[in-house]
Amino acid sequence: MPEVPLDFPRAWVEFANPADDSEILRCDLTWLTSSWTCVFGSGCAGIYADSPDVGCCTLGAHFSDRDDEARVKTFVDRLSPEEWQFHPGRPVRRRDWVEKDEDGERKTRAHEVDGQRSCVFSNRPGFAGGAGCALHALAIKEGREHLETKPDVCWQLPIRRTFREVERIDGTAYTEVSISEYDRRGWGPGGHDLDWYCSGNTEAHVAAEPVYVTNRAELVALIGAEAYDELVVHCEAHVRSRSALALHPADPR
Repeated sequence: MPEVPLDFPRAWVEFANPADDSEILRCDLTWLTSSWTCVFGSGCAGIYADSPDVGCCTLGAHFSDRDDEARVKTFVDRLSPEEWQFHPGRPVRRRDWVEKDEDGERKTRAHEVDGQRSCVFSNRPGFAGGAGCALHALAIKEGREHLETKPDVCWQLPIRRTFREVERIDGTAYTEVSISEYDRRGWGPGGHDLDWYCSGNTEAHVAAEPVYVTNRAELVALIGAEAYDELVVHCEAHVRSRSALALHPADPR
């Protein structure tokens, strides 16, 4: 099987956030120095076998908050029918691209074509404007980072940021910010039912440069520029060590 087991030795580093002394960064060096890259359109099988053309966009994207949705709206309004396959062909209304899930949480609308259900911004193969995320394509067209135009969850995956409040034995406390791999478990119990998943799949560990380099923009957005600069120092030292623990098991040997 090309996908490696979920549990294997990982190397971590902890350091204080240079820009915020209330935070300690806890970073998964094994993941951040791996050769993972998004292979959408060049090997991605999609998380569900019956929707192989839409990658991990099958269910639509939940917004992290109102600000996330409002930011995305500014770019949705700039999409044309030539760029967005499912553009309504008139001034776009919120209901054209936003819906609520069964728990009342707001997300991008799911749209079904030929039995394949996916995010309404997912252009399908054969569309003249190109297959893939219309918001991602807009970012490329405008010379922007895609994290500006897409919902937070879309550009963060498969990097996982979590927060934990930690109280030290001396009574002081800090916020632990963890940066790690968003593996199957990150999706909850349903993650184990996905037909294909990329983060631990050898077919997606094909980049010429490691995650901490290729995903610089995402990491800066998640932890800040100063913390990123220090993270780079630790990642480079980890790569130089060439320890067996330095390698993600999905990386080429």
